[in-house]
Amino acid sequence: MVGVFGGRVASAVIGALTLALGSAEANAQNAPINLNVRAAVQSLDVDSAARPLGVVTTAAARTVAVPLPPSPASTAIATQSVAATLPAQALSASLINSVQREASWLYKAGWPLYALVDRYSFGAPLGEQANCIAVAVYHEARGESLEGQLAVARVIMNRAASGKYPPSWCGVVKQPWQFSFVNPRSGQFPAVDTASAAWARAQGITRLAMANAVPSLTSDVLWYHANYVSPSWGRRLSMAQKIGAHIFYR
Repeated sequence: MVGVFGGRVASAVIGALTLALGSAEANAQNAPINLNVRAAVQSLDVDSAARPLGVVTTAAARTVAVPLPPSPASTAIATQSVAATLPAQALSASLINSVQREASWLYKAGWPLYALVDRYSFGAPLGEQANCIAVAVYHEARGESLEGQLAVARVIMNRAASGKYPPSWCGVVKQPWQFSFVNPRSGQFPAVDTASAAWARAQGITRLAMANAVPSLTSDVLWYHANYVSPSWGRRLSMAQKIGAHIFYR
């Protein structure tokens, strides 16, 4: 306020003095000058109804937004935000591609499988087909290593893509007499402890398997069995790999 009105008061006083001096010179008289400075100042009172021209913004009040590199969580959230405008198939593909790009980069950068599984154990809810893989991993291999769990997930996906089995992941898992945990007559699954660490890991394994982000079994490996049994069909196949308690065949 002082800065604004001080200049105006000074201008008024100087103007009044100039006017008075000019009048004195014009009349060429030595009459005393009656200068009412108080009246000159009061005449410059600001109208209380006047509106300010703007608001002064201090440097402390300004906020600068600094962009950060995307994280899988933020990528997933950003992708889910368009769920209302994208078909379910496109949304699923977008989420898979998001995981695939980042997980592949992290794997090449030296992240071990357990760290990747932990990172992707939580995220966008699994769809129906992906949930079938997660349930199979949970019931078939939750006591196995993460490599063994990933291999089970890959066998299910390999079967669906082979043309020799049902073309969907749920169809493969629910096919009668193929997976011992499934009721062969109803195709129903037993309950899952959704609050358990084993279920979280099964979801992380499923997301990584769908994204094909971590090397695992080749696409021609379609069968496996526990090492404590010896089915006759195993002798007709070529063993691909033994991982934990499971033996995988092509």
